[in-house]
Order: sequence, then C-alpha cells, then structure tokens
Amino acid sequence: MPVTLVLTIHPEPRSFTAAWAGASATAAEALGHRILRSDPYAEGFAPAEGPALYSDPPVPFDPLKAQETLSDATLPTDVAREVARLRQADRLIIHFPMWWFAPPAMLKGWCDRVLVHGLLHDTDNRFDRGRFRHLDVLFCVTTGGDAVESGPDGREGHWRLLLWPLAQTFRYMGARVKEPVALHGVHGYHMGPRKAALEERLAQALDAQMALLAAWDDRPDWPFHTDADFDAEGRLKAGITSFDPFIRHRE
Repeated sequence: MPVTLVLTIHPEPRSFTAAWAGASATAAEALGHRILRSDPYAEGFAPAEGPALYSDPPVPFDPLKAQETLSDATLPTDVAREVARLRQADRLIIHFPMWWFAPPAMLKGWCDRVLVHGLLHDTDNRFDRGRFRHLDVLFCVTTGGDAVESGPDGREGHWRLLLWPLAQTFRYMGARVKEPVALHGVHGYHMGPRKAALEERLAQALDAQMALLAAWDDRPDWPFHTDADFDAEGRLKAGITSFDPFIRHRE
C-alpha cells in the first residue's frame, strides 16, 4: 500500500490551504493509500534552527556539525516526529501559500531541521545517490497575484521559478519533484462578484483533486540535471543543455 504524507503549511486551520490539503488526503485515501498528515503550525514545530535546540552544540555553532551528532534516539521530539513520517512516505504533497515571493518561513524551517545532515543526507548521499530516490514530491501552491502577474512576464515574477530553491532541496535529497500545481489570485480582499468567482474557482479545485492524484504517474517530473551532467568540479559540462536560469553556462 503506497504511503502519502500530506504536509500543510498554513497557520489558519480554516484556510483554503488547509482545505486543499484535506482534499489531497481524502483523495489519496480513496485511491488506496495510507495517509500521514503533518501540520507544523498546529503541532508546535519550531522552525528556527539554532544552538538552543542542542544539549551540547558546537562552538561556534554550525548546523551541519550539530546535526551530524544526532541519532534517531537523540533527535528533538518535533524533528523525530517529522523524520519518521518522511521516511515512511512514497509521496509527499506539500500545500502552502507564497508569501513575499517564497514559501512561508515555516516550510523553510521544516527543511532546515527535518532534512537532518548525517541521518538523511550527506556528501556521499545526495542528488542521484540521495536516500529518498523512492519519494515523489508535489507542491500545491496558492499565490496572491493573479495568473498574469505571476506568469513568466508578470511583475511579481514567475511563480514556478520562485519555487526552484524548494524543488532543488528535494532533488538534493534524491527525490523526484512533480510539476507543481498553482492557484492564483487567492487572497481575502475580493469583494462581491470577484469573491463569488474566487469561491467557485476554489471549490472546483477541491473537486478536481481526486483526478489530479489519480493521474499522478502521468504528471511530468520537474527536469533536473543528473550527476553525469557536471564535471569533477561540479560545473555544468559544455554541450549540456541548461534547464533553467539557476544552472546555466557562463556567457
């Protein structure tokens, strides 16, 4: 039985983000998956990495050195809970809004602390050799800007490019990242007909989640370079086509 972990990143349990995450869990369960749920805000997860979280932190504090001293038995309780869920998962669906052109700080902090150096990755186990090669990841995202403003030529910047650092994080862990899903113009300032239109659009998205997850295997993967595309120094080899602006040939 596949295991799907649904990670909800929003402080308001009545938010659309939370409702969308619930729709993902319901759909995956209907498809025969075992469901795991994570809600860092509701569960009191502490997102800010730092020396106060360790009994004997290195001086000066170095998060990688601090994390590599941890074992399953010594993980902080909130991190141990998330690591256990992540290790079980075959699919990870993350629901979150974009705030200030990036995922919320809670999600960045979740990655900082849960993707434990040493236990879950190290320099010999990353990218093509990452320990999470069995894991598929999907981002379900809302933006406040509308589809035009959030598009490739929009003044808020292309929403998909803004997600690249998060996608690269899971690629580093060895996971496959699916092409993300975005709903635009989602905010609480719509009035009258605009509010009614938004509510209808969001209701349709909730209804469509079953079809989205049922077609999981047909959804394209986010393209990433393989380890073989880089030379011994980690530079993209000549003749290899770049996928995006973040890894490209020098002019």
